[in-house]
Amino acid sequence: MGAWKRVFTPRGRGSTAGPGGTRCSSGGSAALPQRGGAGAKKREVPLPAPRAAPARPAPEEGSQRSRQAGGRPPCRRRSRGEAAARPALGAAGAEEGGGGGGAGRSPPAGPGGGPPRGPSPRRAGPVYTVNLRVLWPLATALCTALLCLYQALRGGAAGEGAAEAGSVPLLKGSALLLLGCLLARCCGGAGGGPRPGGFRLAGSAGAHRDALERFYVRQLRVSPHVLGHSKAHVGRVVAELVRAAKAQGLQPGPLALSLRGDFVRIGSAYEQHKVRSPDCFDILVPLRLPPHLEPQPRCAEGLGPQGAFVCGLRARGSWPRRYRPFAEGFCVELQGRCHLSSALVLRWFQGHLQRCLGAVRYRLQERCRINLSACPGRPPVLHIVPCSDYVCCHISMAVRLIPAIPIGDALYLTALPPEGPLPTPAPEAVWGLNASRQEQRLLSWLKEQAPASSCHLKCLQILKGLRDLRGQGLEEPFSSQWSRVLSSYVLKTALFSLLMQGPLEAWDERFLVERLEDLVLYLRDCLRKQVLMHFFLGNTSLPEAVALPRFLKEAAPVNLLAAFDGLMLDLTAFQLINTWIQAPHIIRMYSSPRYLRPVPTPCRHVTEAKQEPPAE
Repeated sequence: MGAWKRVFTPRGRGSTAGPGGTRCSSGGSAALPQRGGAGAKKREVPLPAPRAAPARPAPEEGSQRSRQAGGRPPCRRRSRGEAAARPALGAAGAEEGGGGGGAGRSPPAGPGGGPPRGPSPRRAGPVYTVNLRVLWPLATALCTALLCLYQALRGGAAGEGAAEAGSVPLLKGSALLLLGCLLARCCGGAGGGPRPGGFRLAGSAGAHRDALERFYVRQLRVSPHVLGHSKAHVGRVVAELVRAAKAQGLQPGPLALSLRGDFVRIGSAYEQHKVRSPDCFDILVPLRLPPHLEPQPRCAEGLGPQGAFVCGLRARGSWPRRYRPFAEGFCVELQGRCHLSSALVLRWFQGHLQRCLGAVRYRLQERCRINLSACPGRPPVLHIVPCSDYVCCHISMAVRLIPAIPIGDALYLTALPPEGPLPTPAPEAVWGLNASRQEQRLLSWLKEQAPASSCHLKCLQILKGLRDLRGQGLEEPFSSQWSRVLSSYVLKTALFSLLMQGPLEAWDERFLVERLEDLVLYLRDCLRKQVLMHFFLGNTSLPEAVALPRFLKEAAPVNLLAAFDGLMLDLTAFQLINTWIQAPHIIRMYSSPRYLRPVPTPCRHVTEAKQEPPAE
């Protein structure tokens, strides 16, 4: 009997064989014959649980004990039950031998330093999560089906009258279930209600940064080489046209408008935040009033949009007699006084440039083809198409020539452009204020104070790119209103205001996503409050290093969003936040080849420089 006990000691094996050839299964008990003979009664020997098994002895010790008992060594063949039970045994052995070792421990090595014996540790099972997009529709469908079944059974028991009366509660119940499903789904998608401080892209900040960086590199960033050559070529062509227009005046005499002879470069191309391609430029062309006439700008209260001005004229001598020809050609009477008309000045400027274009076109025929287009109420646009190898990048460019009345301190009055899909002409006596030179000075000061790797201009470029992409997926009339509300000037004003609120060290390139998100949130708050003040007009909180003219400091503050209604601003704020949250998706949607800008042709000067042999 001792031999049987040693042979059938549970060791986690599937089956063993005794001297009589009886197979024993590890299913929990074994039928053993008694020594009393063939008719002896069988008894059940219970087997302990596999986890309570003692430590496994070495092969030599087990075979020696079996020989002493007069039996054969235990069978080492494994059954299917053993293979199923081995992970549990391995885990128990790891706990006993390693003192509750974790999953990082390896099983004990075999005899003689061989490969490790025993099973590997138990693997963690899969973790299942609830998909709310599938759960709520299924729950709603199930509840609706149960309600329909209940109403059908109730109607069949009560008759036709009860069925007809029960149809109304059925519809009400279905509607309530559907409404509850939608509310639960919206609450689940909102992530448990609003987060403090708006929202933060904690989990997807890396994905946002990667998508924004690729978007900036592939679609927004302008090559400095291409931009430099384009600006140089535009400067040469505009200089030729301005020189010819100054020399060839169609209204000779001292009592006429004339060109001052210079031009002022403004816009994003000259402020280092141009996006996509350097094919559009803005140029201010200052005009000169007749001698002894001085402009007197003042706020146009009730005569035009907020921030508009009227330009009165002051003469040293007798105004009605001497300057009557000039007043009849360029002025309108307003409130009993003579004011310079923006519409008449713009009309004269368009015709004057058109008449001077012939001489300039002849001198530039070997370099490029130029053409001038003019629309009523808008500044003329000069189109430049290179026709030879002179412009190495071969980019067709459009230059908007804006007539400007200088009023001192690098400030200019320009004609207000018509607004809206069906533009209505602005009042003839109304002008707009252009402070582009002050903006360029502020940007230069910020460049000196901010870190060398500052990302404030990059944030402005990315935000303008996202605005343009989102506008392609919107329908009219909201698409045009979207571009008007989030104009480049509004985005730049918001950036200036945000830069003045915090330390400039926080605008390092490492914090691109955080600063861009702050800019979006600041714009969202301004749109909800319907207030975004002009950065220069009436602003007395600027640093002393940024000196403003007295005219700007004493001007009344202007709200740039006053021309839009509250509903439009709320819709724009919602679309702005939605655009920022779905920025990677929107970028992927509009990143097809037909939306990508073409790669410019390499510059011939760079190619020739590479082909030249190095100097010895």
